[in-house]
Amino acid sequence: MTSRERIIKSLCHKEPDRIPFDLGGTESSGITGIAYNKLRNFLNLNPGKTQIFDIYQQIAKVESDIRELLEVDTIPLLIEPKKWKSFILPDGSPCEIPEKLNIMQENDDLIIRDNQGNINARMPKGGYYFDTTYAPLANINEPSHLGKYSEIIESFDLPFFTDESLDAIENRAKHLFEKTELAVVANLQFHLLAAGQSLRGYENFMMDLVTNKKLVHALFERLTDAYIKRCENYFKRIGNYIQVVLVNDDMGTQFGPMMSLDCYREMLFPYQKRLFQFIKSKTEAFLLLHSCGSVYRFIPYLIEAGVDALNPVQVSAVDMDTKNLKHEFGRDITFWGGGCDTQQILNKGSAADIENEVKKRIGDLTPGGGFVFTQVHNIQADVPPENIMVMVNAFKKYRDYIL
Repeated sequence: MTSRERIIKSLCHKEPDRIPFDLGGTESSGITGIAYNKLRNFLNLNPGKTQIFDIYQQIAKVESDIRELLEVDTIPLLIEPKKWKSFILPDGSPCEIPEKLNIMQENDDLIIRDNQGNINARMPKGGYYFDTTYAPLANINEPSHLGKYSEIIESFDLPFFTDESLDAIENRAKHLFEKTELAVVANLQFHLLAAGQSLRGYENFMMDLVTNKKLVHALFERLTDAYIKRCENYFKRIGNYIQVVLVNDDMGTQFGPMMSLDCYREMLFPYQKRLFQFIKSKTEAFLLLHSCGSVYRFIPYLIEAGVDALNPVQVSAVDMDTKNLKHEFGRDITFWGGGCDTQQILNKGSAADIENEVKKRIGDLTPGGGFVFTQVHNIQADVPPENIMVMVNAFKKYRDYIL
């Protein structure tokens, strides 16, 4: 089977010739720049470009030589900058970042300013990631105030430094579809809950969900309208070239959901359902949702909303046992992740620990299809390249359903 056929068959809840493998197909199943450079060096590959497409998480594009060597079945369709420029990662290794991105030093921190001069992200000294620091809607209280911020709301999830045209995205999508046999994953970068948290500030917005519901509904309505408008042109141009669409909305923590089920059903679910079903009406691609943490209680509603696959399947979180998830929901949703815990096993475990973890997750999630193997979330800077290859080799050992 081709990689594309393998992914599609698994998403259709059938067992392909072997379990499909994703590394770097999405912004949440990839690898940070530091770990990527270490992996290239460990594999004795020539230095690559190490293009950091997700500045905040510091995620690198996986290049073709790594993809072919590791036998990856996916490739991302990203919204990219027109041009890149050289930069240095926190460990001193080289990379490229979008040309229009202006990273400056303030005292010992690195900061990013937007086009209006606001400091919207900061990497503290000794850090590895940029944290958002600017909440443009922090001081509003009434739905009527949102009109002043229409441009900010409507452009959310479109960073100012990703400036390529829709023509360029369409041409790349067409090329990937026609010239490769990989499954093309459109990374849309849509958020609803996280958008509210970023625009209002995390604490403000989580209180809004209970104390200022009118404002939340008004903001979600505007965001959903903006995303749907964006989808109209996007899918008209690229809908026939893609096999998977990625959307995002972190709703869980390590110890449970971010909100009660009643709050979710009232405040967030209607907008997710409207957006997700609109996307599915415009393309035959499968819908993949990234949502970290303990999201067990939300899964029936995600299925109802039209979600076909769930990532990252955070196996260490409460209620996220892979065997139970597969038994309860495996006929209705594909698990795109959960292949190896990244919090304790991939970064700190022995070779035996990693292999045992991979074997267990494959055993739990593989039967009947509906499983795409990838580690839990992105491979972080603290993961040794040796451990990455132990995971990959263990996966290759068991991917043919031989346990």
